[in-house]
Amino acid sequence: MVNFYGVELKTEKNIVLNKYDALLVIDMQNDFLPGGSMPVEGGDSIIKDINDVIEIFVDGIVVHSQDWHPPNHLSFASNHPNKNPGDEFNSKDGAIGPILWPDHCVENTYGARFHKKVNTKMINKIIQKGMNPEIDSYSAFLENDKKTETGLREYLNSFNIKRIFICGLALDYCCYNTAMDGVNFNFETFFMIDLTKGIDEPPGNITNSLKKMSTNGIKFATKNSLKIW
Repeated sequence: MVNFYGVELKTEKNIVLNKYDALLVIDMQNDFLPGGSMPVEGGDSIIKDINDVIEIFVDGIVVHSQDWHPPNHLSFASNHPNKNPGDEFNSKDGAIGPILWPDHCVENTYGARFHKKVNTKMINKIIQKGMNPEIDSYSAFLENDKKTETGLREYLNSFNIKRIFICGLALDYCCYNTAMDGVNFNFETFFMIDLTKGIDEPPGNITNSLKKMSTNGIKFATKNSLKIW
């Protein structure tokens, strides 16, 4: 057991990787890293270890997700009069919220690009999300309306992928939602706790996310849990 953000988690050991495994690298983009418009504290500190794990998946599947928003996206506080980033906001259909964000990852901008230090040479697939201005997208599988798929499930199924390993940014939003949808889509889902950093907005969100994943059949692992097949 390890104590992670105050939550006791069992981490898996000696996981032998095979060709039916996929690594999902979530949103390692400039705007989510130091110097960006919505930086995750410590987000740059996990890049090297993520790159090391990408190398381990040389015979598997590596997918990167990428926030790719139009300038008029309704998750941006700037598109709501008298609203500021961090303000609570929920659209009636749940497609936007629970809070508003600074403008970030606007399509075809520097902020939306993958960080230059992230290994993008071994990408098998890029999944872009959040392109509909009226629907936000945290999960790499589903838009926030929980109906519109990104194409990730179909892509993984085409390779008969059975297990997915999730890392990247941010722990309590895009990584968490990707993990929850992954297990709901019947993938054996591993959350790489040492290869992610969280926002914790609102306060306690990281703890709540970890507890929910633990009670929903998601397994936890670290970089050192993995072995090459």
